[in-house]
Amino acid sequence: AGLSLGQISWLVALYPATWGVTQLVTGAWSDRVGRKWLIASGMAVQAVGIAVMAVWPRLGVFVAGSVLLGVGTAMVYPTLLAAIGDVVHPSWRASSIGVYRLWRDAGYAFGAIIAGVVADRLGLGWALGVVAIITLISGLVVAVRMRETLKLVPSLAGVDPAPAAIGGHGLPPNGKAPAAGTGSGPSS
Repeated sequence: AGLSLGQISWLVALYPATWGVTQLVTGAWSDRVGRKWLIASGMAVQAVGIAVMAVWPRLGVFVAGSVLLGVGTAMVYPTLLAAIGDVVHPSWRASSIGVYRLWRDAGYAFGAIIAGVVADRLGLGWALGVVAIITLISGLVVAVRMRETLKLVPSLAGVDPAPAAIGGHGLPPNGKAPAAGTGSGPSS
């Protein structure tokens, strides 16, 4: 694409900067809207970001693709960790995150090998295209196979559904909203 070292440096910084800033919003967003569709759509946004860079290798497109990739990663990354927290008992949570990270990191390693082989044989554009397709397929698998892990409930007696990721449903342990004036609600 004929980019200078300075341009490449800015592009390399743009993706994690976008991801880091945006996940401050998307992490809390997943506590409000749920996990499944944020993960599935985030994978699709990542795939589009990668695909546009594969098809139109120009600086402006690389900037747009890097931003899309950062936004998509921000939609996925904290949300996957929150989904684990939703479904795993606290006594096994650290180990389960370790298992998740094992598979995630294995994906990084095998993905790099696959992309390297494709790039050597067919070119960098094809390697990016293959990664975009695998990423999109991953999002489609989430859309079809994953169950929503965050149990959203309407606000009852002032109980905010956002803490659902912590307690599983945002209600006290007995699963019932406190009666008004009992002294056991959030305003006590």
